[in-house]
Amino acid sequence: MTLREILTVLEAEVLTSGADLEAEIPCAFASDLISDILMCTKEPTLLLTGLTNTQVIRLSDMIDLLGIVFVRGKTPPQELIEMAEERGLILMSTKLTMFRSSGILYSSGLRSCKI
Repeated sequence: MTLREILTVLEAEVLTSGADLEAEIPCAFASDLISDILMCTKEPTLLLTGLTNTQVIRLSDMIDLLGIVFVRGKTPPQELIEMAEERGLILMSTKLTMFRSSGILYSSGLRSCKI
């Protein structure tokens, strides 16, 4: 799926500037636990999370995150958005729950990442 398709099906908004909305996203992972995210993502991944602290951006330095979707209507602080822009990481926000977002993406053809 492309980022544009993901934005559409999740009724999400982009929080960072300069995003390539035609970029292909091969898989996704959903979690609010940093330890699970670190252990379970082994390939380029879209992360769905409710975490809005700077640690979630620092994860992108350790694993291959292509973007982050904040679920449940969460909006990160400006500092986090700026950190993401420095790394070229797209941030999105949706009002949908993590469960519903995951189901919609899976039903739309986006596969789960390999763990």
